[in-house]
Amino acid sequence: MNKIGFDNDKYLKLQSEKILERIELFGGKLYLEFGGKLFDDFHASRVLPGFKPDSKVKMLMQLKDQVEIVIIISTDDIEKSKRRGDLGITYDLDVLRLIDAFRDIGLYVGSVVITQYRSQNAVDSFQKRLSNLGIKVYRHYSIPDYPTNIPLIVSDDGYGKNDYIETSRSLVVVTAPGPGSGKMATCLSQLYHDYKRGTLAGYAKFETFPIWNLPLKHPINLAYEAATTDLDDVNMIDPFHLEAYGKTSVNYNRDIEIFPVLNAMFEKIAGESPYKSPTDMGVNMAGYCITDDEVVCRASEQEIIRRYYNTSCSLRQGFSERSELYKLELLMKQLGISSKDRPVVGAALKRVESTGGPAAALQLHDGRIITGKTSDLLGSSAALLLNALKELGGIHHDIHLISPIVIEPIQVLKTKHMGNQNPRLHTDEVLIALSICAATNPTAALAMKQLPRLKGCEAHSSVILSRVDETVFQKLGINITCEPQYQTNKLYHK
Repeated sequence: MNKIGFDNDKYLKLQSEKILERIELFGGKLYLEFGGKLFDDFHASRVLPGFKPDSKVKMLMQLKDQVEIVIIISTDDIEKSKRRGDLGITYDLDVLRLIDAFRDIGLYVGSVVITQYRSQNAVDSFQKRLSNLGIKVYRHYSIPDYPTNIPLIVSDDGYGKNDYIETSRSLVVVTAPGPGSGKMATCLSQLYHDYKRGTLAGYAKFETFPIWNLPLKHPINLAYEAATTDLDDVNMIDPFHLEAYGKTSVNYNRDIEIFPVLNAMFEKIAGESPYKSPTDMGVNMAGYCITDDEVVCRASEQEIIRRYYNTSCSLRQGFSERSELYKLELLMKQLGISSKDRPVVGAALKRVESTGGPAAALQLHDGRIITGKTSDLLGSSAALLLNALKELGGIHHDIHLISPIVIEPIQVLKTKHMGNQNPRLHTDEVLIALSICAATNPTAALAMKQLPRLKGCEAHSSVILSRVDETVFQKLGINITCEPQYQTNKLYHK
C-alpha cells in the first residue's frame, strides 16, 4: 500500500510551461477555464497516488505575478442554495471561502461574476454583500436559445449585453465553486468584448479528467465517469481530433457536443478558430506524469468502489437517482471489480456478525485491518479510531486511553444538558477527550502522536455516519465509506 504512481514535480513543471506557451500563442492574454477543484483536489490525489491535493494552486503560484482569479457563480445556484457535497456549505458561501483561500496564499482575486442574472432578490442581496466587502461584481445575463443561436449570442444583444470584466493580468483563471456555473460562456463573452476593443486574447481549458492521452476505458478515465454520474458525463473518443490529426484522444460528451457551436463562435468573434478539436482546447499534462500505470489503475478501481458506496448512501438519503447507481454498477462490471475488492467492507460486516451491533473497520498502510464495535460508552467509529491509534502506537488493546471516569461526565452533559438522546461519544468528542487526557497521561499522548499516520487509510462503517463523524474522518484524511443503512428505523436522522 501507499505506492506512488505520479510524479508531482514533473507535473508542476510541464503544466506551467504549457500554460505559458498558450499565453504566448494568443498574443499575451489568456482566459483559462479551470474545471474541477483548485483547492483540495482529493479525487485526483486518490486516483493518481503522488498527486498533491494542492498541485493546481502550487502550479498557479509559479505564475503568481501573471495570474488573476475570476470566480463565477450562477443565479440558479444562489437561489437554490446549492451546496458542496464535500464541505456542506452553500455555493455563495464557498465564493467567500475561495476568495479568502486565494488571498491567503497571495493570489490576486479580481472579481466575482454572477451569471444568468434575472433580477432575483436573493442574487441582488448577495451582490450587495460582496460589494460591501469591497469585491468587484459583474453581471452576465441569460441569452435566449443559448448555445445554438450563434447570430444572437455573438452580438451586442447577446454577449454584448454582459458586463465587461476589467482584468489587469495576462493569465485570467476563471473558476467556480462547482460545475454548470457558466465558466466557458464567461470566457467567450470576454473574448467578444476584447476583440471589439482590439485586444488580442485567447481561451483554453484546464480539465484534469478525463486524461486525453490515456485509453477511453482506462480505470482513471472510468473513475472520472464515476465521479460525475450526477452530471451524466460520458467519456468519448474525440471525433474532431481523430479527423484532424488521425490520432485517438479522449474527451467527454459535453465538450464534444458543444465544440461545433464553440468553433462557430470563435470564427464569428475572431474571424477564425484556433482549435480543430475539443482536445486542442485543453492544457492538461497529467497523462505525461504517470510513473506506474499499475498503481494508478488499482487506485482508480478503489475510487470507483468508494463512489459506489457514497452514491448508495446518497440514494438512501434521497439525494441521488437510482440511475446514478446503475451507472456505477456498470463501470464496476466493466472493470471486473466488486465491493469484495475493498477489504475493509468484509472486515466491518464480519464484526457486525460477531457483535450484533454497528461496527467499523480501518486498513492501515501496511495492510493491517483494525475494527471497532458499538458499546455503551462509544460509537463504533469512535472505538475504531481509538483502536487504530493503539495499534499504531504499539499500545496494548486492554489499556484505556480515556478513563470511563472522564467519559461519563461528557455523557451526562450530552443527555441531561444538551438534549442528546444518544449518550455514546462521537469521534470529535473522543478526540477532544483524548487530547485532554494526553496532558497528563503519556500513553494517551503517544496515541495522539499517531493521528497523522491515519491520513490516506481506508475505512468502512456498517451504518451511515452522522455528519459529525463523517467530517472528522474527512479532516483526518481517511477515505470512509458506509453501508446504505441507518442504525435505527427512524425517519429523521441528525
